[in-house]
Amino acid sequence: MTEVDPTNKIGKTFVWLAWIIALALLVFVFQDALDEQYNPNSQPEIRLTDLGQAEVILQQNRQGHYVARGTINNESVTFLLDTGATQVSIPAHIADKLGLVGQGNYRVQTANGSVTVYKTEIGQLSLGNIFLYNVPAHINPAMKSDEILLGMSALKQVDFTQTGKKLILREQRNTY
Repeated sequence: MTEVDPTNKIGKTFVWLAWIIALALLVFVFQDALDEQYNPNSQPEIRLTDLGQAEVILQQNRQGHYVARGTINNESVTFLLDTGATQVSIPAHIADKLGLVGQGNYRVQTANGSVTVYKTEIGQLSLGNIFLYNVPAHINPAMKSDEILLGMSALKQVDFTQTGKKLILREQRNTY
């Protein structure tokens, strides 16, 4: 008859716990690095020009996209800048959280085909120190992502220039 050494069993348990804790720490540490690679603009660089215009400088992510944190009606959101999108396009699940209401539907052509969207308007949209008001947008129930496509209904209200892997957004000067 063989006896089981209780210290051996405790030792094996601690080895397993150590591996589990080590893996959890690796995930925790590297998740921040992965998040930074996806969105290097969680706190975009902001400045004022000599003329007092607000400027936001965005870095490309590893996929070559410009992803940035911003707000809609003072609620934090993530934008994916898309100059090919006519409107700001908000996934329905995010629109619900933001309290945005659709005001009639219409069909649009997207990269994934034709979908029905719902017209809405964003009272205030901010990206860094640039603030836009009464921005036309639509709510897209077919979008499942957690990013809002920042389309031309917002981007046409700012000047933007791409230099290398940087995109500089600048508020337009008032000419009145």
